[in-house]
Amino acid sequence: MSDYNASWGFDTFCIRGGHTAESNRAHLTPLYASSTYTFDSAEQSINVFKGDEKGYIYGRWGNPTINEAEEKIALLEAFSLTDASGNPLQLKAILHSSGMAALCTMIMGNMKAGQKLLTHFSLYGGTHELVEKILPNFGIEPVIIDFHDLDKVEAAVKADKSITLLHLETPANPTLQCIDLEALASLGKKYNLTVCVDNTFATPYLQQPFKYEVDFVMHSTTKFLNGHGTAIGGILVGRDIEKMNTSITKTHRLFGGNSNAFDAFLLTNGLRTFGLRMERHCSNASQVAGYLNNHTGVAHVNYLGLDNHPDHALAQRQMKHPGAMLSFELKGGFDAAIRFMNNLKMCTNAVSLGTCDTLLSHPASTTHMGVSREQRLKFGITDGLIRMSVGFENINDILNDLEQAI
Repeated sequence: MSDYNASWGFDTFCIRGGHTAESNRAHLTPLYASSTYTFDSAEQSINVFKGDEKGYIYGRWGNPTINEAEEKIALLEAFSLTDASGNPLQLKAILHSSGMAALCTMIMGNMKAGQKLLTHFSLYGGTHELVEKILPNFGIEPVIIDFHDLDKVEAAVKADKSITLLHLETPANPTLQCIDLEALASLGKKYNLTVCVDNTFATPYLQQPFKYEVDFVMHSTTKFLNGHGTAIGGILVGRDIEKMNTSITKTHRLFGGNSNAFDAFLLTNGLRTFGLRMERHCSNASQVAGYLNNHTGVAHVNYLGLDNHPDHALAQRQMKHPGAMLSFELKGGFDAAIRFMNNLKMCTNAVSLGTCDTLLSHPASTTHMGVSREQRLKFGITDGLIRMSVGFENINDILNDLEQAI
């Protein structure tokens, strides 16, 4: 564990959190490109394997570069939060090769055949396909309902004791619907469910699910946490330290979804500017949303900062800002969306998000192509919907490119 001051501000944690002085006095934690580690004696290797002595064993089990990224993100998710005793909240994080790997560790480390996972409409396409097409092969069935109807959620849990895990994604991808974290975490606690929140869109800068006593938070670190589009990664953060150090760690190691030193190095350096980047992302997104909301070629805008978003009030309550993500429906449907994407000159046509540059994508033909059209429409993912991750180029340049593309 690194040394840190609990009174530090958020941006200070972004820069200094998780860092431990390195033996050669390097300013930044070096990239430890080693697959394995040595021991001074057979006795020391026994002690390290047993956990009686701290030390590194094998790259899949841990790495100093990876550990700094893990500790930094755990500190950010716990920022300003306290435990039941009033002490700073302690969390454990495990870095993975991708957000999907982190999600799989969470599910397989908490569920077994015959149990059911309860989740909601409008998930990230990969998550939706995992719970509907892959998990049933392992005897884990999904239950997908509208989480805005809390009575319906509770009725489903009461009626089916095989539901053991509640997975939330808020704001959801790509409709930006919000789920009531406080109410659903409370419901999960009432019925002894494991509760996990995908916090990728909001990030700990905007939203801290552990405030509501959820069990796990996960991210695709590829996105806003890295911030530069240079590395794929995912993180699983847990409240139960003992469980994270035992069964969850065992699942992670044996499934082999570990990160690597280079990607962790890039992530750590990206996190140093995380708070500063989010300020500009959010500022630009607010202006873009206002512009699109008044455009004659746009039928509808999904942005949590607009009064007409159905979850506007909820977002104000549980988020510090509406964020950097939005989506909008072009008049003209699928053909208009394709023309728009082809007309972009400055903004980037790419399916990821959270990078310095503005990224736009057409979910119906990319990220949600594997979801049936009937389901897409039910989730609000229409043929003319464009998802936008607002970067921090000059705001006038962003608006000018949108104008000419529309």
